[in-house]
Amino acid sequence: MTLSSPPLPPTAISWLAQLNIHTRQQLRDRGAVTVFLQLKAAGHTATRRLLFALEAAARGIHWQQLRDDDKAELLRLLSAHPPVALPPDARDCRRHMQLARELAAQAAAEGEVPVGALVVKDGEIIGRGYNQPIGRHDPSAHAEMQALRDAAARLGNYRLDGCDLYVTLEPCPMCSGAILHARVSRVIYGAADAKTGAAGSTIDLFADPRLNHHAAVFGGVEAEACAEQLSAFFRQRRQSAGEA
Repeated sequence: MTLSSPPLPPTAISWLAQLNIHTRQQLRDRGAVTVFLQLKAAGHTATRRLLFALEAAARGIHWQQLRDDDKAELLRLLSAHPPVALPPDARDCRRHMQLARELAAQAAAEGEVPVGALVVKDGEIIGRGYNQPIGRHDPSAHAEMQALRDAAARLGNYRLDGCDLYVTLEPCPMCSGAILHARVSRVIYGAADAKTGAAGSTIDLFADPRLNHHAAVFGGVEAEACAEQLSAFFRQRRQSAGEA
């Protein structure tokens, strides 16, 4: 269902469109507090009333229907929320995710689970990687790890400040830890991973306030295409096993 006024003012709906949020589900998926902070990061005047209105819009009610304990919980989440960043340009997201999917296809051609990753700094790709744990006999050779290593070698520094990492599948705990150690600024992923995803699907390392670095995470970019790439690989593998 598309967002409407009320409960949101028309200006807020326009601001949300700039964040590529057009429906209640998109607002719910990203979270009212995160969206509120992204609006502030974009320079918009965002008051507590807008925070309450965002939560109400996500629930499909008027903000005045929020209970006092709902508002108190929102303010608590706001105070504990790690810093946020604005998402990359939508066209850049699609373009870079398409390139990451091409890397994932290379992994599939080598018999590896098709996951591809890129590291981008100031619009330039400085790191590429795809899944290679089988071929390299290396359990750490995930796409993200390969891309981080490539970028760090190119920059001559393991710290990747100001860099974005694009990956076709939600990072696992191992890769998420490496991303945080590298000080990557933003993580953009395609399909969610319900089994090992560490950006919210099973745990959310990126939102843990106890850690001294936080990367902004944006999931669901080209999610269907990324998920289908994985599904097709496993279908083919099952068919091959059945024919053997």
